[in-house]
This record gives sequence, C-alpha cells and structure tokens, in this order.
Amino acid sequence: MSYDPPRPAGRLLLTPEDKEAPDRARRLRLLGLGEQPEPALDAFAGRLAERTGAPYAMVNFIGEQRQFFAGLRIPATRPPVPADGGEAKPEVGRYMERDHGFCPHVVVRRKALALEDVRDYPRFAGNPVVDEFGIRSYLGAPLIDSTGMVLGTVCVADVEPRTWGKPGLETIKSSASELMARLEQGVAGGLPL
Repeated sequence: MSYDPPRPAGRLLLTPEDKEAPDRARRLRLLGLGEQPEPALDAFAGRLAERTGAPYAMVNFIGEQRQFFAGLRIPATRPPVPADGGEAKPEVGRYMERDHGFCPHVVVRRKALALEDVRDYPRFAGNPVVDEFGIRSYLGAPLIDSTGMVLGTVCVADVEPRTWGKPGLETIKSSASELMARLEQGVAGGLPL
C-alpha cells in the first residue's frame, strides 16, 4: 500500500500499490482494449445496471495512470442540484484518475468488493467519487483473463446506500466471468463482442 500526498482538502487517500499496472497496460494495448468506448460494452453495462437496479454500471480497464470506462451506463437525467444550495454533481465520464473510486482496490485485491455505504469505511469515505459524484454504494468484481492478469473490473454504483448481499456478489462475479469469456472470444475473433 502507498499513501498519496495530501489533497487540497487536507486528507490522505490510501491507494493500493499496483505492481501489475505496467504489464496490464501492455496487455490491454495488445488486446486492443481500454482506449475507446465499445458499444457492446456499453450495452453490457446497461444490462448490468438493469440486473442490479443500480443507476451506474461500468466496464473499467485500469492502466498505469488512469481508469477508462469502455462500457458505461449513467442515469439518463442529471442529478438534481442539492436542496441545501450546494453545487450540482458532475456527470461521470469515460476517464477517471487512478486514485478515484474503488475499482483499483478490486484489481489489486483480485476479488469482489461490496460497499453498502462507503461512508462506513474510513479508507473509502474520503474517496473523491464520494464528494465529487455523490457515490454512496459500490459493487465490483475483477476481470481476470486466461493468463491470470486482472485487466479491470465490472462494477455498479449508487448514490444511495445499498444492501448488495450475497445475491449482489453472485451477480457481479458471474457478470465478470461472463464478460471475460466474451472478451477473450471477441478479441480472438475480432471485436465487436
């Protein structure tokens, strides 16, 4: 584990050290993944959002410096401006810093992660996606290819606390396994999936 320097708000963010990042970046380039949106992956993210009832779903490939959402499903309408007069939350885009969010933790841990309310976990409560995007719950699983390399994640997130439970974990794990099989077949046969 490594500590990033303090953020402007004065907090430290614990980001996992990712020793496989250079190898992963090379593998993603070799496979032609992680540099452009894929309509088939957007459709996959949409189906995952429907299955879980989550407003956000992503297929995320993690490089050395950033995360790229090759598959993305975001709410059709922008989040409302908070009633307390605060600023409206920005929309999630295709790119995110590597120290933002929870997927880098899933990649390094090499196993699924369920956070029912991220504010209950000091390690995650100060993550920029909590403050910037209003994310309160997260469920993600690693995309592990046939070589054993973790390429990224499939994940869902909500702006409300969620009890994911065993059904949620089973859904996200099976979705990751299904997608990895489809990706390897698609890459071998040429995308689209």
